[in-house]
Amino acid sequence: MTSRRINGGGNKADSYQLIAKKMRKRKLKDVYVIDGCRTPFLKAHGRPGPFSASDLAFAAGRALLARQPFDAAQLDEVIMGCVIPGPNEANISRVAALRLGCGWCMPAWTVQRNCASGMQALESAFLNVGTGRSHLVLAGGTEAMSHAPLQLNHDMINWLADWGASKDVKRKVRTLIKLRPSFLKPVIALLCGLTDPIVGLNMGETAEVLAHNFEISREEMDTYAVESHRRLARAQDSGYLEEIEIIYDTKGNFYEKDEGLHRETNSRILGNMKPVFDRGVGKVTAGNSSQITDGACLLVLASREAVEEHTLPVMGRIVDCNWAALDPTEMGLGPVHAVPPLLKANRLKPEDIDYWEINEAFAAQVLACLSAWENEEYCKNILGLKSAFGTIDRERLNVDGGAVSLGHPVGTSGARIVLHLLRVMKRNSAKRGVAALCIGGGQGGAMLLERDEEGL
Repeated sequence: MTSRRINGGGNKADSYQLIAKKMRKRKLKDVYVIDGCRTPFLKAHGRPGPFSASDLAFAAGRALLARQPFDAAQLDEVIMGCVIPGPNEANISRVAALRLGCGWCMPAWTVQRNCASGMQALESAFLNVGTGRSHLVLAGGTEAMSHAPLQLNHDMINWLADWGASKDVKRKVRTLIKLRPSFLKPVIALLCGLTDPIVGLNMGETAEVLAHNFEISREEMDTYAVESHRRLARAQDSGYLEEIEIIYDTKGNFYEKDEGLHRETNSRILGNMKPVFDRGVGKVTAGNSSQITDGACLLVLASREAVEEHTLPVMGRIVDCNWAALDPTEMGLGPVHAVPPLLKANRLKPEDIDYWEINEAFAAQVLACLSAWENEEYCKNILGLKSAFGTIDRERLNVDGGAVSLGHPVGTSGARIVLHLLRVMKRNSAKRGVAALCIGGGQGGAMLLERDEEGL
């Protein structure tokens, strides 16, 4: 790891202590997750996929609400995260809420925190239920990355403006001869969205920065990616992905599994792939990165009063959530900065956490997070800790695979890791879990979950 990252970072180390103190002052009522489901994650194949983002949200929400003992109109609000809604999906949460039969009087709003939009929606619901403003909330995220628009470039926009202003044949002819083939080159919104405008690096390039700073080898990254696929295959075969609901398109096709899984992949196959973001000496490839994907994930959050009124089952409880920010060139370290204050505020240590979900934006990013937490000098100088944060047992991290194998629909992933972590905790009779992810633009988010075998 380079000395620059040991001695610098842009944040005061003692700020983490202040964050933890502020978090401890919050007094909220208990907030429960009673149920949740998601669509299969569908891999983008060049053309727009069969579902828009609102279609996906509707599919997940319909299945989820259909099995509840209350009507959709009895919800207090709907909150969803989405990064790239389509042109006909302004305030996509409201669009989905109306399609789901929540009624004209149901407030619905959309949040955007890049890769953590789904988790931001959950935290927004958590705070509203915790303060008593709401009792039943549908929250989560949706994204159809394959539907990200192609836009006109500025030259074409200006030309069209001139064309519209040409009122006679002579002026139209003069404008027409100014049209150039370069004007037709589209702006790919997805590529723009995955590039940080402040530091000028796309997300893959920030992963290369981490691989260099933390001396992560190509072999380590590929090995991690293979393991992600192996774990997802095992989860599918073992029936561990019960949160997935089959969805149907307008042509009668059905989708029941995550499409990103490559059962046959191995280190040799991945080792033959070329670097994508630094073609000269890079290590980050398509094989050890998350996949461009479409999918939605929704959960129902409830107060104790709502649980008792409707006799609702309880999956677990959201205890707390924390957000952090850091240098955008190292955005992948977001979990490193978000988790320690979260645990400190709740008087917990890493060994108190039974299972972890850290979103796999890149294999290099997850490995860098683990390395930073184990590095005493980094934790002291950058995080303000007294010693290294600790080692995370990989057998308790992303136990059923992650975004490298199943995909990363950016507005959805923050909700997916929370829902699946609760499933893992139930399966293993575990008490505590932490879901965390890095966020484009240089942020990190982490959510602390608890469950009790007795429910409330």
